[in-house]
Amino acid sequence: MVVMIGLANGMISQMINNGTGLVTGQIQIHSPQYLPDRSVYETLGSHPNDVESLLGIIERDPAVIAAAPRVFGGGLVSSGAATFPAILMGIDPAREVEVSRIAVMKEGRLPLTGSNEIALGSTLMDWLETNLNDELVLVAPAADGSLGNDLFTVVGIMESGIPEIDGSYVLLPIDVLQSLIALQPMRIHEIVAHIDDPWDAQLATDRISIELQRDGYAVDVAAWTSLRPELREYAQLASGTQWILAVIVFSMAIFGVANTMIMATFERRREFALMLALGAAPSGIIRSVLSEAFALGLLSLAAGVVLTFPILVWWHHFPLDLSAVFGGFEIVGTFVKPVLKTEYPWAMIFFTAFALLLTVVTAALYPAVRAARLAPADVLTGR
Repeated sequence: MVVMIGLANGMISQMINNGTGLVTGQIQIHSPQYLPDRSVYETLGSHPNDVESLLGIIERDPAVIAAAPRVFGGGLVSSGAATFPAILMGIDPAREVEVSRIAVMKEGRLPLTGSNEIALGSTLMDWLETNLNDELVLVAPAADGSLGNDLFTVVGIMESGIPEIDGSYVLLPIDVLQSLIALQPMRIHEIVAHIDDPWDAQLATDRISIELQRDGYAVDVAAWTSLRPELREYAQLASGTQWILAVIVFSMAIFGVANTMIMATFERRREFALMLALGAAPSGIIRSVLSEAFALGLLSLAAGVVLTFPILVWWHHFPLDLSAVFGGFEIVGTFVKPVLKTEYPWAMIFFTAFALLLTVVTAALYPAVRAARLAPADVLTGR
């Protein structure tokens, strides 16, 4: 049970990390009116120091590993041979690699700050029939009502495994996108923060929100659990089924243990009859059988620990990657590779240990009572 739940938790953890680590992030900070429409006019940063100040407050939280600013725009990307709509994402290359996997290139590199360079999704590259070092034209509506356009060089190809992202996202330096869509240099649309454990996101969100309000910032701080509710609900559903499975397994185990204890007490009925004949109380027989069952449970628990712990540790540090055989699959908008990595299910470890001992004692209760009700004369005379 522990190994199986550990593998399931590893899959859930990978799904959450992939789902939040690609674009969403574990925590987002933006203008209160920015979501859900994502208007280009709803920005953060009223003066040049605001963004750096916001980043400093966010990164001071003990759970936050890194934070990065972003600017978004919509537009058209054209290679001459084809034109497609695209989501333009302005990033700080040095910071973005710390908070998301979208900045990890399949080929090439990230665009450099201040340069007319871009990185595209692999699917969009195929549609545009373009390659690295080719030039593309970006056209985007600007915040001042004009139409921004410029020529860019492709320097990177990204591949997330999600068709919607690989076929629509274009990365470019944040300062270049600000210029293209006529945003002032201090204006950004959101800040994304990365934390080590995604399940701690809500606590970190609450702390960051309090700190920002204390410093007078009117911003909205949201955890991934509210930004990606379908991902949270799927993870909770998967975790809930683990407990149901554990109850089913241990309910079935009761019958196996009961059968063993019934046979054990049946073979020793003359021993119990002799103890009763010599003056042993029926309660003493019950305690004897239950004690033996408890000892059996402790031995089983020790054997389970010896067998389970090395597997948990090995597959946690050296996961078995089956993606070369089975590829990957998409689930609730995230790309998951079939990697057998275990996470330590501490709650389930203690639950199963307690359930094991409870199971053997409960299963031994009926045989113990049956042994205590033996008629010594009948058993000893063979009747």
